[in-house]
Amino acid sequence: MEPPAHQITQLLQGWREGDPGALEKLIPLVYRDLHRLAQRYMADERAGHTLQATALVNEAYVRLVDSAHMDWECRSHFLAVCAQVMRRILVDWARSRGGQKRGSDAVPIELQETLAVMDHRSTAGTDLVAVDDALTALAAVDHRKAQVVELRFFGGLNVAETAQVLKVSEETVHRDWKLAKSWLRRELSRG
Repeated sequence: MEPPAHQITQLLQGWREGDPGALEKLIPLVYRDLHRLAQRYMADERAGHTLQATALVNEAYVRLVDSAHMDWECRSHFLAVCAQVMRRILVDWARSRGGQKRGSDAVPIELQETLAVMDHRSTAGTDLVAVDDALTALAAVDHRKAQVVELRFFGGLNVAETAQVLKVSEETVHRDWKLAKSWLRRELSRG
């Protein structure tokens, strides 16, 4: 059973304010969401990847523990930050292992509404470094559109949750999502 969103928000605020027990109570409540998020990421990685979903969650936890003073707004905001941390871990891992340069043997990626509905077989082996480079380039042109992709594609947030985190209308999220997908498709196809 899902814990109430306000309970998670209260624990996030308690953690931010230095309550030592808040993080201990929070982790069991969000662990399933974090593990599901990590599994989505790992589904896109090549077979035999040395990182596993649980290890990815644990590494994200280690990095997030130092973020206690982050101004957590809600569960969606927390999951968005977790998605960003997990993506950064995988990109750092790929770069440290001599990740391919953008365009060399990269598999074209089809951006869907969320990772939950993606056909992971079609994106298996996708060059995460190329996707990260393209997203970084998009952020330089339009930061909010890059945030929409980060939240929707990598974080698995729906339109309403994305709008809440970004403090924009749902219509704006729809428009940014459509334009960002088009921009990224073009950028990734250039190779």
